[in-house]
Amino acid sequence: MTAPRIPRHIAIIMDGNGRWAAARGLPRAMGHRQGMEALKRTLKAVRERGVEILTIYAFSAENWSRPEAEISDLMELLRLYIRAELAELHRDGVRLRFIGDHARLPQDVQKLMQDAAELTRDNVTGTLVIALSYGGRQEIVQAAQKLATQGAEITEESFASALYTADLPDPDLLIRTSGEMRLSNFLLWQTAYTEFVFTETLWPDFAAKDLDAAINKYQQRERRYGKLGQLA
Repeated sequence: MTAPRIPRHIAIIMDGNGRWAAARGLPRAMGHRQGMEALKRTLKAVRERGVEILTIYAFSAENWSRPEAEISDLMELLRLYIRAELAELHRDGVRLRFIGDHARLPQDVQKLMQDAAELTRDNVTGTLVIALSYGGRQEIVQAAQKLATQGAEITEESFASALYTADLPDPDLLIRTSGEMRLSNFLLWQTAYTEFVFTETLWPDFAAKDLDAAINKYQQRERRYGKLGQLA
């Protein structure tokens, strides 16, 4: 009997922090803090289930339009997460990667990211990719500009090699929490044949059972990549 397929790469749009806080009469910052706890739980759970790569949508290019106070809270949470979790992630063999246009991030945050990526770059147990100041359309435009500047032939392969995720496999499964059913400019090129699962669970409440439910749905699907399936 064939063992159930475990997705090699899972991507998550972590949505619902603000609604979680509002439902409890709490400031949005508390929702983001609980969202960080959900990330810790989820990273542990995906590793226990044999998932090699987890990519999370932490801060989009469009999020810069949010109130300055909320952006400041999110940057502080990022600092806190890296400082608090880096040693354990490194000890556990997790490689940290950051993708996006980071020029607008505070200088000290950029330094923390660079140091974390450098420290963990040779780790092989798993990979955590954090998309920060990231936009899928922007990534595609930058890749096209890069190839044009190089005078390179533009093919699917060359284009993929110019993306932030050039050395990573495309996600097998994308999960979005909070009931919203859209990509919101996340990994537009990379998710061409990704399986999508949308859950009503708000991100701060996301737990191992929600991850298992999403993986179970993934395992029940036939991935055809545009070809005829068994039932066609």
